[in-house]
Amino acid sequence: MSFLSFLLGEKKKTATVAKERLQIILAHERAGRNASEPDYLPALQRELVAVIGKYIAINPDDIRVNLERHDNLEVLEVKIELPDAR
Repeated sequence: MSFLSFLLGEKKKTATVAKERLQIILAHERAGRNASEPDYLPALQRELVAVIGKYIAINPDDIRVNLERHDNLEVLEVKIELPDAR
């Protein structure tokens, strides 16, 4: 970020904001690893539906968010089924 954009305020792109939010959520989840199922996943799914819904018509059931843990590895899986473009 340049000094000028810092002073004038630069509007961030939606993807950048979503990425930053996801990083914060993941960092917060890693800090409290005691929970077997994180409570932020439903909220994350709702936010994804809202963001994607700005650009295309999508059914909320077409987005699934899942967190899997394997030994030392955590995998956040997001499956999005997009409608056919007909």
